[in-house]
Amino acid sequence: MPYLLERHQVRDYSHWREVFDADAEGRKEAGCRGARVFRNADDPEEVVVLFEWESLERARRRMESATLGRKFEEAGVSGGIRQTEFYLLEEEAEPLD
Repeated sequence: MPYLLERHQVRDYSHWREVFDADAEGRKEAGCRGARVFRNADDPEEVVVLFEWESLERARRRMESATLGRKFEEAGVSGGIRQTEFYLLEEEAEPLD
């Protein structure tokens, strides 16, 4: 299963979350199957999101899209897309014990 992990700072979490939630349909149309949002316990303005994608290629296209850059700007992501950390991940076939 392909995943995209995204880590960034936001200026105002509540505002960021409103913009993020409003974009659920846009993410779905781009191939996102769902997301889990995490906040740093010591820095609540640091957000980590783990997205599940239909394919790595679709995740890559969304990550590089102008739409995402505009959403980051609207949501108040500090430093925008340039300072966001992105990691494309693939789940291991067998769970580790």
